[in-house]
Amino acid sequence: MSKKTLAIVKPDAVINGHSGAILDLIIKAGFKIKGMKMIHLTKSSAEGFYVVHKKRPFFGELVEYMTSGPCIPIALEKENAVDDYRKLIGATDPAKADEGTIRKLFAKDIQSNAVHGSDSDENAEKEIAHFFSSDELLNNY
Repeated sequence: MSKKTLAIVKPDAVINGHSGAILDLIIKAGFKIKGMKMIHLTKSSAEGFYVVHKKRPFFGELVEYMTSGPCIPIALEKENAVDDYRKLIGATDPAKADEGTIRKLFAKDIQSNAVHGSDSDENAEKEIAHFFSSDELLNNY
């Protein structure tokens, strides 16, 4: 079980001013921030990050959405990081998310769902590496 996961505060949450509240919930849930930056994804970077969804009908819309404004990728650390973060963010569809979860609080709909979270330890490692070099990650915090 890995102690790392990747979170992304997506463009809709950044544009709507929810970044601080989302970060507060993440920190209060016991996660340590190991790396964080605000970026505007390029089309090629978004396509590379979401390559697993390339053959799905929503791929083009997903890439367009993720390149529509700034986002904040965050490398997080905590015991049971992937599962604990997935519980914190709630279901992909905010209408089905539990009360108090990030998506229930801040997501608009299934596409504009405020945050991304790694779905496995293996993907967490790949996703963190997509956004952060080893020099950009804190090791002693």
